[in-house]
Amino acid sequence: MVRNGLTRRSLLSLGIGAGAAATLAACGGDDGGDAGGEISKEAVKLRFTWWGSDARHKRTQQAIDLFTKKYPNITVSGEFKEWNGYWDSLATTVAANDAPDIIQMDELYLASYAERGALLDLGEASKHLKTADFDEVVLATGKVDGKQYAIPTGLTTYAIVANTDLLAQYKIPVPDDSTWTWDDLKRIGAEVSKASGGKVTGVQSWGFDSGGVNIWARQAGASLYDDAGKVAIPPDVLASFWQYLLDLAKNGIAPAPSVTVERAGAPLDQSGTATNTSAFGTWWSSQLPSLATASGQKLKLLKLPTNGQPAAADSPYYKPSMFWSISSRSKHPAEAAAFVDFLLNTTEAGDVLLTDRGIPSNTTVRSAITPKLTENDKAVADYLQSVKPGPAPRVTPNGASSIETILKRHSEEVLFERQTPQQAAAGFIKELQAEIDAA
Repeated sequence: MVRNGLTRRSLLSLGIGAGAAATLAACGGDDGGDAGGEISKEAVKLRFTWWGSDARHKRTQQAIDLFTKKYPNITVSGEFKEWNGYWDSLATTVAANDAPDIIQMDELYLASYAERGALLDLGEASKHLKTADFDEVVLATGKVDGKQYAIPTGLTTYAIVANTDLLAQYKIPVPDDSTWTWDDLKRIGAEVSKASGGKVTGVQSWGFDSGGVNIWARQAGASLYDDAGKVAIPPDVLASFWQYLLDLAKNGIAPAPSVTVERAGAPLDQSGTATNTSAFGTWWSSQLPSLATASGQKLKLLKLPTNGQPAAADSPYYKPSMFWSISSRSKHPAEAAAFVDFLLNTTEAGDVLLTDRGIPSNTTVRSAITPKLTENDKAVADYLQSVKPGPAPRVTPNGASSIETILKRHSEEVLFERQTPQQAAAGFIKELQAEIDAA
């Protein structure tokens, strides 16, 4: 059965559990309202859903209160959850034609919802939602098939987090991140492991999130997906990614596989970076403040090493920390767009939200709040400014939202040497493509 374009398998791919999918009732409902119409003077009720911590809930409610003071006829009702239950709930409400008006969206699921007609093309709401203060490369991260279905709340980018206190302790200079290569990271990491007698490993192994694979592919002049949404990374490029990680582990530059896997499944504060047991680690830049708090030592964001090839110059990219989207079935899309505009484009909201949803993607708001940031948040903002991003990667295709589960499994197989890097590459590509084809 198809409900609003969502098959049972589609619901599963969006993160909804099998039990919830089985119990959904058939749904109807009228089309949404006019996104380009005038803001109503009558009473309007909007529903707004997001995931996050208690601190996020408090900041978001403060922003809602500021908006409703400006528009006293509009009531905004918040529906917030933890990440694990969020997608189950959202898929259920979308299938039942009862989606919230404003949706906090993640890149992994954007195409899945957009391609099924669940999200409003925000270009239709341009009268109330302005994008003049957003770089085109930033807006492109929220486009699917050329239409703007989402706008990033904030930005992050892949980086190396270096523990400069540990490097000083072992008398190892901080590398020049304008010229270093992956071979340099391997060499310097080996120096750390040797100098510490194995107490500290040079590098915290990675391979459990799509950022690392995206970067590795882009430095080789390839991409994870092609424009049509097919898996496009060449098997030999992916195999070289896993061979590098295997080499780190076998040579004691990274922790033993059992330690790596345990840390990969643990909270951030139990990572090698946060516990000061690895000198270098790959992270999204926005994670620096949390890592620094847990570590208690001096941490520094470094640009990623390269493979020395010309394509590596365009390999960095902006990743939205999350997006704002609007339901295509919203009865009040103009008012919903005005609310999203308030969240994205006003310093009033920026002063309250600060970096809770990433370094603001709106350049004017970013400049306005920077003096109010903590030292580590300022370091993130400065790093983001220093990176010259290439074109945004293709949005994760419909059906591929399970990529990190698949990636994690094959990384573990390689690290424990149950698969060769070549076998893992072939298996990963086949499995991920099958998920996309079946969606």
